[in-house]
Amino acid sequence: MKIWQKDNSSTLAVVEQFTVGRDPEFDMLLARYDVQGSLAHARMLHKVGLLNEEEWLALERELRKIAADIESGTFSIEPGVEDIHSQVELILTRRTGEAGKKIHTGRSRNDQVAVDIKLYLREELRLIRQLVLELFTQLLDLSEKHKNVLLPGYTHLQVAMPSSFGLWFGAWAESLTDDMEMLVAAERVVNKNPLGSGAGYGSGFPLDRKMTTELLGFRTMCHNSVYAQMGRGKTEKVVAAAMGGLGGTIARFCMDICLYMSQNFGFVAFPADWTTGSSIMPHKKNPDVFELIRAKGNRLQALPNELAILQTNLPSGYHRDMQLTKEILFPAIEDLKRCLAILHDALKVITVRDNILEDEKYRYIFSVESVNDLVKKGYSFREAYVMVGNSIENNLFHRDGTTALNHTHEGSLGNLCTGEIRNEMNKLLNLREI
Repeated sequence: MKIWQKDNSSTLAVVEQFTVGRDPEFDMLLARYDVQGSLAHARMLHKVGLLNEEEWLALERELRKIAADIESGTFSIEPGVEDIHSQVELILTRRTGEAGKKIHTGRSRNDQVAVDIKLYLREELRLIRQLVLELFTQLLDLSEKHKNVLLPGYTHLQVAMPSSFGLWFGAWAESLTDDMEMLVAAERVVNKNPLGSGAGYGSGFPLDRKMTTELLGFRTMCHNSVYAQMGRGKTEKVVAAAMGGLGGTIARFCMDICLYMSQNFGFVAFPADWTTGSSIMPHKKNPDVFELIRAKGNRLQALPNELAILQTNLPSGYHRDMQLTKEILFPAIEDLKRCLAILHDALKVITVRDNILEDEKYRYIFSVESVNDLVKKGYSFREAYVMVGNSIENNLFHRDGTTALNHTHEGSLGNLCTGEIRNEMNKLLNLREI
């Protein structure tokens, strides 16, 4: 029987299979958090007098055993058991009898799954933040290491002005500070306790929601019981927005890498074992890793929209539609973590090419420098622009000392603001009450 069944009646097998969907697969990701929530809930029930000392101690003992089984990988959801919540309650009832039947007092599966998901998302966001920090630090280190190696800058995919690997790596590092800001904001939204809201309308029992909020380490609670349930789906969408922004950053970065690895650019290289081959062309070294990160990153940008459409025009209260948020978001979280980890590993072995701008095709990349030189000699900018432009049109343009660049303002070739970018990240990481 299901925990919601009142007699021996059963649901049609086809209905049960359809409604359960992929929940058993994703519920295993929630197992440890379901036990955490149950421990806090049972302790609170004891405090308010709904469980006696013996019942509470028995439930605590068995919940900790279940937690150990989950961590060791020996825990599973039995065939025919509807979800992780039912499995934990079933085990507790087998082992503790009536005490196990009391664990559900004052809660619904609605607030149970909501707190499980919040605990899961909170932990996953912290793992993602750590991976982002590692990539950020690596990019800044590469920026400093290669700050004097010049690189062509492009606008409209046309050769534009001199850049450097210092600027290029540093740009992606600073982009990650904005992404981190969104991750921190998402974590603040996640870090609110819905437990005790029941099915969305509270409970007649004297529950102590402040106690479970503190026990589970939440920043605060979802105060309104109706909103605690309305927050389901909205919370996931906020997380998805942060993930989508990060996905956009790594996708664009990997697009640059794919271009820069190609023979027509040849700016960066990776060891052969970081590339794949062709079944017909023996010379090929394909950047499949970076193409897949690009594709997965772009898919991440679609997440908020998919979650928004899922919830379009839903009234208040819980609806089974919310079950699908797990199969949209959970695999995407794993993809994002894998992408961040493998990108970090790849950048450990990147090689950058020196003397790129000595190639004849970049002869005009210093035209702006020549205009600026004339301005420094007293010409107006417009006059200098015309003079240099005419020399280019007449094939007379020539510049001596092509690498003698003296850019000093903040964020330029000679002033990367690495320390300032690092400080911006540190401010985010030092935020309190996340």
